[in-house]
Amino acid sequence: MTAGDSQPSATAFVPGHITGFFSAHTATTCAQAGSRGAGITLTDGVEVTVSPGSGLRLNGETIEMLPVADVCTRLGVDAAVDATTSLPLGAGFGVSGALTLGTALAANTVFDCGKTENELITLAHCAEVDAGTGLGDVVAQARGGLPIRIDPGSPSHGRLDGLPARPQIEYVTFGEVSTETVLSGDTDELTRAGESALSHLLEWPTLDRFMTASREFAAEAGLVTDEVAAALDAVDEVGGDTGNDIDTGAAMAMLGNTVFATGEKLSAAGYDAHQCRVDAGGARLIDER
Repeated sequence: MTAGDSQPSATAFVPGHITGFFSAHTATTCAQAGSRGAGITLTDGVEVTVSPGSGLRLNGETIEMLPVADVCTRLGVDAAVDATTSLPLGAGFGVSGALTLGTALAANTVFDCGKTENELITLAHCAEVDAGTGLGDVVAQARGGLPIRIDPGSPSHGRLDGLPARPQIEYVTFGEVSTETVLSGDTDELTRAGESALSHLLEWPTLDRFMTASREFAAEAGLVTDEVAAALDAVDEVGGDTGNDIDTGAAMAMLGNTVFATGEKLSAAGYDAHQCRVDAGGARLIDER
């Protein structure tokens, strides 16, 4: 699937996305379906290069990913997709959404599809929703920053806002959680917790309130794993939790066996944490030839 030097190619960067909390919402169309909630986009992300051909490679290994294939079908193109990332799959970083959105952005350029940004975001969002691999990553990754998904759905339906903050982020992951399994099950309790968390954040939309709401959501939704619980407790023990909205320590990434924190709280708790910052620009083309 390696393209020759004479073939056109384009590369997109899509930030990783950690969801702090969410509620799942079905609809009659994939463009209207999605999630409400809030999260953090990361300078650690995915670079996606597209050229004519076929197949998908991630970090040099051939893989299959339904929403990536689906977005190529929706665009009517045969694309070779070659992606690189330092983020793990299935650990709550929106890698599937990043691959899908990055493919849409780059393929539109390579194959001269003539789509607008919102049309490409919608195609990628629908591919994720239909595959059951994500409900809100794509629209959040397109925006960047600390996006708040006030209404579910693609750009023509969903309403986004954000927190005006750009802190340092640390994270540590302990493995995978199947997004498809969680989203295909009974999400009523999870959605109730997500709605409560969003209301809590919108009452006072600050970074600290986001962390508090995220921590409460994971507990109320019953998603906290043993490894995550141990990390959260360790951060609390070194002073990450004061019991109020001033400093809320760490929280769990949705959906992944991953803990994230602002500043250096995980390092202070003894974890070998990855460090990055909040992405400011959202998904974007970075090279074409």
